[in-house]
Amino acid sequence: MTSNNPSAFLLMVNGQIEGANFPEYDDMYCKYCFVYGHDWAPTSGLEEGISQITSKGNGSQNLVWNFPIDITFKSTNPFGWPQIVVSVFGPDTFGNDVVRGYGAVHIPFTPGKHTKTIPMFVPESTSRLQKFTSWLMGRRPEFTDPKVVAQGEGREVTRVRSQGFVKLQFNVVTKDMKKLGYDTTST
Repeated sequence: MTSNNPSAFLLMVNGQIEGANFPEYDDMYCKYCFVYGHDWAPTSGLEEGISQITSKGNGSQNLVWNFPIDITFKSTNPFGWPQIVVSVFGPDTFGNDVVRGYGAVHIPFTPGKHTKTIPMFVPESTSRLQKFTSWLMGRRPEFTDPKVVAQGEGREVTRVRSQGFVKLQFNVVTKDMKKLGYDTTST
């Protein structure tokens, strides 16, 4: 049964977190989660996930995860368009798992196949004493909730350092957006 007057549209996303480039680090894994507005609701798929640990190949600087993403959202309003937040972790010199990078990107608006590269960053200590103490204790600065990366509030006072890139591939399908008056065709 199809409706001629839909009350919501669907955004279907699948793809993968292909891999990363962190020249200084090895043996890393990633986590992802989605951040979206109040009018959005996931209808199927996984909202978050954690990958396997991967190592660099011989002579390669790239880490390969090929970690699948598959989710469908329902909404009545494009405000709060979904973003994917990726966090990358790896061991420090003492074997503790520490964050190696945070990054976020909006799900592409246009249907089709898309490849995105996310620049990653890590929070920094504000003083040399804090930096030394955190290194000694194995507790580096990190966000308690990685979703803060996709939000603007409070980020202007956070000191960060750029570090590495993560590559994602998306396949995006929309349904009923045109019927609700939204044009997502590329110009």
